[in-house]
Amino acid sequence: MRDSDHKKITYEDSGVDVELADRMIRSWAPQISRTSNSGQIESPFGFGGLFEIPSGYNSPVLVSSTDGVGTKLKIAFELNSHDTVGIDLVAMCINDIIVYGAQPLYFLDYIATGQLDELVMKRVIHGIVEGCEIAGAALIGGETAEMPGMYASGEYDLAGFAVGIVEKSNILNADRVTVGDILIGIESTGIHSNGFSLVRKLIEDHQIPLTIKIDGLSLGEILLKPTRIYAQSVLKIVRSGSIHALAHITGGGISGNIERVMPSGLCARLKQQSWPSQPIFDWIQNQSLLSDEEMMKTFNCGIGMIAVVPRQMEAEIRGELDAMDVPSHSIGEVAESNESKTQIE
Repeated sequence: MRDSDHKKITYEDSGVDVELADRMIRSWAPQISRTSNSGQIESPFGFGGLFEIPSGYNSPVLVSSTDGVGTKLKIAFELNSHDTVGIDLVAMCINDIIVYGAQPLYFLDYIATGQLDELVMKRVIHGIVEGCEIAGAALIGGETAEMPGMYASGEYDLAGFAVGIVEKSNILNADRVTVGDILIGIESTGIHSNGFSLVRKLIEDHQIPLTIKIDGLSLGEILLKPTRIYAQSVLKIVRSGSIHALAHITGGGISGNIERVMPSGLCARLKQQSWPSQPIFDWIQNQSLLSDEEMMKTFNCGIGMIAVVPRQMEAEIRGELDAMDVPSHSIGEVAESNESKTQIE
């Protein structure tokens, strides 16, 4: 029996505004529709996204990935800049599936916050839509969760889920890598979305304002540069059959990620001065006093994706990337080794 002495408490009283959430989601529909592609099927109920596997595959394999933006979001909160973190979210998932040679199909997002801010959420979604357009993935669903008490005021968290497709016989793996293959490093746009816990500790310990200038830009602007999405440029080369393996340079830096695609008995031999240093990484190293080896294990150091290619295809592939305005460098080769560890010269 209801206690008459108790005051009525509604869901809105608890801090959850269902009507606002519904209105926001409806207002995003025109943006989201821009990402639609031929495989998307309209969902009759709205409980999940529907997608039809494309024709033309003999043995289609679905490739999936999930990721977030990490503590880079803390920089976005401090600067009240939310326009590009959605691109980061898409990039971190999409870049992980294209290393298998998979064509992106669709993407879903999860946004959680203590209290919905319509303007902030609109900016975040705009970035997610832009990322999906760049990647060629349909944004077919997601979840916006308002959870009072779970997050500090003005903060939110993001998670993304990407699915792609590849012919089973075309899946890229380490089996194709051989001695003498060339490592083509495709430039990053900066730190991307890894290593921010270390960067933030530097900023906090040394009390460094985000307004300081590095190579003409504020530190905050540099840190919030969105992660490069490699889908269209890299997959164009993959389809030509010229790629033996791909490594997305994420957590673990260059060293840790290139080792993933080295078969037993082979290693990646990198020439460290073979690509231009980005000022932000020089600044981080000067502030942290990390060794070159530690930097390579922590950050992408200016290289966001590495393609392992046959030596005879090096010039042609570099030319194709240049034609797409995607900067690249020949940064090393595959060599014999008793260990799979990256060797840095």
